Amino acid sequence: MKSRIWAMTLISLLVPLHANGGGNPDFVKFPEGYEQIFSQYSVANRANQTQVAKFYANQIAVESYKKGEEAAPGSVVIMEIYEPKKDTSDKIISGQNGLFEIDKLAAVAVMEKRNNWDSAYQSSDRTGDWGFAVYNPDGTVKVNDLNCVQCHTPLQQQDYLFSFQKLVDFATGH
Repeated sequence: MKSRIWAMTLISLLVPLHANGGGNPDFVKFPEGYEQIFSQYSVANRANQTQVAKFYANQIAVESYKKGEEAAPGSVVIMEIYEPKKDTSDKIISGQNGLFEIDKLAAVAVMEKRNNWDSAYQSSDRTGDWGFAVYNPDGTVKVNDLNCVQCHTPLQQQDYLFSFQKLVDFATGH
């Protein structure tokens, strides 16, 4: 009986590591050198109010929104997720502009849009034609228990992007 409980506990701990809800790096790859070739279009405190994010988009995404269209296949959007600096009483430090002061890069989230995903990448693991993956700052796969699909699916009118308006404004020069 004890060995059965131990085995069930071990399985329940390992199963979340293989879930694709937080993205699938087998299909959505880390874009090496994106910092030099993508456009940074925004910096913002994340909605969870415990992180700050820098947003980047490749030229395909920028040109699509510039034309007033949704992102074309081949578009890639990056969100660098940073841990904020904290004071001695563990409170987040905000700068004069209201943004949290950045301490260190914690993760890089990647969204890629394709209209020809491999059939092995199930549509239930994507939002529309957008696929997801989360990486460590060095480009290695980050274990992520967040469900990207669940959070992005309600944003259909925004091409499934939380930062949609910021990217449109950047692309159109507003």
